Amino acid sequence: MVMPVMRGRPSGSRQQILGILLFVVLVSMSIYSIMAPTRTDQAKEAQAREVPLSEITRGYAKLEFTKIIIRDNKVYATMSSGSVLSSYKESTDSVSDLGWNDPKNATIVEVENREATNILLAILPDLLFFMLIIGGVIWLFRGIARSQSTALSFGKSRAKVSDATQVKTRFVDVAGCKEAKEDLVEVVDFLKNPRKYINLGAKIPKGVLLVGSPGTGKTLLARAVAGEAGVPFFSMAGSEFVEMFVGVGASRVRDLFLRAKRNAPAIIFIDEIDAVGRQRGGAGFGGGHDEREQTLNQILTEMDGFEQGTNVIVIAATNRPDVLDVALLRPGRFDRRIFIDKPDLEAREQILRVHCRNKKLAKGVRLHDIAKQTVGLTGADLENIMNEGAIFAAKRQHVALTQRDLVDATEKVTVGPEKRSRKLTPHEKEITAYHELGHAIVGHLCKESDPLHKISIVSRGTALGVTWFLPQEDTYTTSRTKFLDEICGLLGGRASEQLVFNEMTTGASSDIEHASQIARSMAMRYGMGDDDIGPVTYGERQGTMFLGVEPAAARNYSEEMARKIDEFVKKTIQKQYERALAFLRQYRDQMESLSKVLLKKETMTVDEFTDIFEGRKQVVQEPEPAETPVEEDETSFESSV
Repeated sequence: MVMPVMRGRPSGSRQQILGILLFVVLVSMSIYSIMAPTRTDQAKEAQAREVPLSEITRGYAKLEFTKIIIRDNKVYATMSSGSVLSSYKESTDSVSDLGWNDPKNATIVEVENREATNILLAILPDLLFFMLIIGGVIWLFRGIARSQSTALSFGKSRAKVSDATQVKTRFVDVAGCKEAKEDLVEVVDFLKNPRKYINLGAKIPKGVLLVGSPGTGKTLLARAVAGEAGVPFFSMAGSEFVEMFVGVGASRVRDLFLRAKRNAPAIIFIDEIDAVGRQRGGAGFGGGHDEREQTLNQILTEMDGFEQGTNVIVIAATNRPDVLDVALLRPGRFDRRIFIDKPDLEAREQILRVHCRNKKLAKGVRLHDIAKQTVGLTGADLENIMNEGAIFAAKRQHVALTQRDLVDATEKVTVGPEKRSRKLTPHEKEITAYHELGHAIVGHLCKESDPLHKISIVSRGTALGVTWFLPQEDTYTTSRTKFLDEICGLLGGRASEQLVFNEMTTGASSDIEHASQIARSMAMRYGMGDDDIGPVTYGERQGTMFLGVEPAAARNYSEEMARKIDEFVKKTIQKQYERALAFLRQYRDQMESLSKVLLKKETMTVDEFTDIFEGRKQVVQEPEPAETPVEEDETSFESSV
């Protein structure tokens, strides 16, 4: 509220100064134009004929002149005919000395005192310059005052303030997060009816910590609380407290809490509180810089120093709860910790419906199918999918979003956009087709594998082809059998290349890496290794992490145990690879039929796959066209390698 006024004052002051200077210039020009001779007189005097002074005296006596003007030491005599005579006189000669004061003579004699006028004209440039200097000094001092006020404002809170009329978000706008909303409903009731709880001896919660991965809706929930309660909402990021000047952060904390108390009941929302709430001491700090520590200390003091009747609640959000200071998390400060997980199937469908309120959907759009294809995505990802779907619909000149638009948007967000400009040689395209079919067939035959959804040999991102396996429902535990089936499915692409081409390519590198990680996690984290390894966790995880990102593990086991773990990983990978080869040998004919369709269409749905694989649809062999010499050169992949 203060800053816009301060920004407005210098602009108004400059306009006033410019107005004053313009007024002075106009007045000066007016004075000059009034006091200076007219152009007509100047023209006549410039054409005056020079004569002796005695001749003008004789003409005066003979009444030959209508007017005589004495200007300084110059005499101008205007004759009846209009011509002008001029002459010089001594500076000591007066009108009486010249005899031009005869009362009976009708000639008009005027004496102009040019001395005052000359003085004004002489000092006018200096006067204007002086006024410009004065205006510059005034502008300079105002600039200094502005800089001083800006320096003093460092300690003021930069929180964005929204009143009850500005916060439009309600709980109905937040899909999913059912348990989190139930906990926050109590906070809203605290703000609306504090006496009901105080009379029963209950204390108003000081703070609520929202913990969740990025994009899960922490900020949206905080705004919904403010909207439901109808109270002022002070929002500020944790990084905005800290400046290069020591003590500024603590001053801003004091100002923020003071403003909130004055507007109580109110909500203070601190986003990314881990920026200032890290553990004090060595963790998270370096070089003796204690500005963050001072800011954190002030937050702790303010939260613990609330009066009993002060109805202000602090809501903070973070995705790094492991780095927060323990004093910040104790009861009396952040009394409640609400974990916001990624949405499940039902919540994802609700989120999609929220984000399609302002979009036109065509008949037959099945948001439930889109929700099933987006396992593990956050609310922000789902919002992005709906936006990409609207973009696809606009490109295709659709009047409403179709199912195809949403499916393409889902694939673009989860896997990456199609790269049809990436041209593969026919041999590379054939290898890619068999590789993806290897994944599809092996995954389809493994009972614990997720169901097959789609096969494509169109390049996406860094992948030359993609095979989708989508779970039918959300699961929270994984069995040993499922891990082994997943490894087998990952190795199906490599096994298919070896079976068909008796060759290995780099296309399976990411599959092998992922399979090795699963096998190593089975031995080191989940206790699913051999009896020699046992149900023991190996490798102590250390360091801080973001939610959803695994930290590095420190080695805390012997060389002998490391050898056993490596042997288990190698044995598991080799066994599942042989299993994948056995599947593909058994269903080699089906793979050949599927490859012909996939190479022709480039994309295959699960229904097309199962119809051909289970023999419900026969593939007609088409005669191959004669190859031209150019085509032979383009397809000579093996020889060129």
